[in-house]
Order: sequence, then C-alpha cells, then structure tokens
Amino acid sequence: MTYMRPESETDGYRPNVGIVLFNGARQVLWARRSRRDGWQFPQGGIEAGETLEQAAYRELYEEVGLRPENVELVGRTQSWLRYEVPGNLRSRNTRFRGQKQVWFLMRMLAEDSDICLDLGPVPEFDRWQWVDYWLPPRKVVSFKRAVYRSALSELEPLLRFI
Repeated sequence: MTYMRPESETDGYRPNVGIVLFNGARQVLWARRSRRDGWQFPQGGIEAGETLEQAAYRELYEEVGLRPENVELVGRTQSWLRYEVPGNLRSRNTRFRGQKQVWFLMRMLAEDSDICLDLGPVPEFDRWQWVDYWLPPRKVVSFKRAVYRSALSELEPLLRFI
C-alpha cells in the first residue's frame, strides 16, 4: 500500500517510520544524532509514493548505510504511534505538532563493519552502539519515551520466533 503525500495530512502529525535493528545477541542499534547530544533509533519521513516498508529501507540506508539484503524484516507495529514535539523545539517552518510513526523490527544480517554513518553530505548520526533492548525508552528524549515503550512492547513478542 502506497502512503499518501504528507501534504495531505490533516491531523497535525508528520508521517514517519522508525527502525528497531537488532543483532544476534538481541541488542538494538542506538545512535547519537550529529550536532546534538541525543540518542535515538533510525527514523525518518515518508516520501510521496513510497510504501511504509520502502520508507523504512530508504531511511535505514540513508542513516546507517544498510541495504535490504543486510537485514531481515521481522515485523512492524500495526498502527500509528504518535508523539508531540514540545513547542520550543518545533521548527518555525513546520505545520506539524509531532510525528506519527509505524515501527519496523529488523534483524541485522551484515557485519558491524558494514554500518556506515556518513553516506550523505550531512550525516544524521555520528556514533552508534549496540545496547540492551529496553535501554532506549529510558534514555531517549522525554517526549519520545511513551512511543518507544509502545513500539518495543508490541515488537518484543516477535523476538521469540527468532
């Protein structure tokens, strides 16, 4: 299913995908945003004409350099999860009050050395590490914590089949 253009959104939330990438030890990839001190999962907006899955693979490549053949798609959240960005952190150039996200769970098939953070002219991340599955909801910026808890709670049962 192809997603509609973000310009057609009327609910005030920018459509977005998030990616929970895990390794053989069931740790998740956690990355530090460039030019900031915050850590988060890879995530990003959906472009016109993309499916949610296409957007997830594009973001994974743009942000950490992994291609679809470097991962296995294990599952995704069933519905949108929303968070609001505090007013003082919102860009003046946006009409969105927050983001709505579908989260994808992917297993890393490649080597750690295949991760590349500097593919684009302005990298999203400048560091990454593998961390315990439940660390990110405790450490991510406060306004994203509930979404992280919800996404990880929904996706966790899928790890039992791996």
